[in-house]
Amino acid sequence: MKVVLPGGTGQVGTILDRALTAAGHEVTVLTRRPVRAHHIGWDGATLGRWAAAIDGCDVVINLAGRSVSCRYTAENLQAMMDSRVESSRVVGEATAAATRPPRVWLQMSTATVYAHRFDAAHDEATGVIGGSEAGVPDCWAHSIEIAKNWERAQAEAPTPATRKVALRSAMVMSPDRGGVFDVLSRLARLGLGGPVAGGKQYVSWIHDEDFVRAVEFLITRDDLEGAVNLASPGPLPHRDFMRALRTAWGVPVGLPATRWMAELGGFALRSDTELLLKSRRVVPGRLRAAGFTFAYPEWESAATSLVERARLVRAAARRARESSHAV
Repeated sequence: MKVVLPGGTGQVGTILDRALTAAGHEVTVLTRRPVRAHHIGWDGATLGRWAAAIDGCDVVINLAGRSVSCRYTAENLQAMMDSRVESSRVVGEATAAATRPPRVWLQMSTATVYAHRFDAAHDEATGVIGGSEAGVPDCWAHSIEIAKNWERAQAEAPTPATRKVALRSAMVMSPDRGGVFDVLSRLARLGLGGPVAGGKQYVSWIHDEDFVRAVEFLITRDDLEGAVNLASPGPLPHRDFMRALRTAWGVPVGLPATRWMAELGGFALRSDTELLLKSRRVVPGRLRAAGFTFAYPEWESAATSLVERARLVRAAARRARESSHAV
């Protein structure tokens, strides 16, 4: 199977590139900074020679977009919007112009599109799209507008021969350096992994192995199109999420943080507190109805698995450093 990954050098792209290549598929990554043999340069906004990779491929999985791990300034929010909408638009143009268009186009989206709430879970049929909640920062509504425009750019692309799926993904947990699991684990190991702002807000997440399996599942299911939630069936309050992560690392306590402390920390890390404070209670209604089975439906077992892998990665890195020093 020939797979094209626009924006495939970020955390999620690295996960998919690694897994799909290991499974024997031919993977091509479109990136602004090509450094490997299977990378092709593109700018994420205009048609170019890169479009030849889409003509004749089987699957496009568009992951392009500016990282959300930044301060939500007006400039950054606009860059997040433009990078997502423009890349989706131009992938649609390349797909529409292809002599042999891909049979399926999976488009990254986000579970952030749903409203901040505690009382009920969001599935695709009954979930409430956010943007009008009271008592939340205005920038949260901007995030939802970004997600809505992101999905609209794919939906409106004139590609009748290509099935389209919008991946409303929760946070993908993997032990890769720099990912959300790595950041949260560092806090937990330092004793700082306690509840934030009371910890009642829900965390939706998905184990990286389940994320890959869900993508593979959606590629094969010709009857599924439109928005699909990629999230474990076990979202849980932040306080319970961090408690399970501390347990997996063998850390008995974690200092709690107030909202203003989270704001201060977000400023220092040049990130935004929406990632910590918004209650994302999202469940995979369509995946489960279609018969998909999660290997890691509950966070406790997922955290244990991820910590074991992270320890192996750290041990391998330590051996590599020792070996280089010995030379």
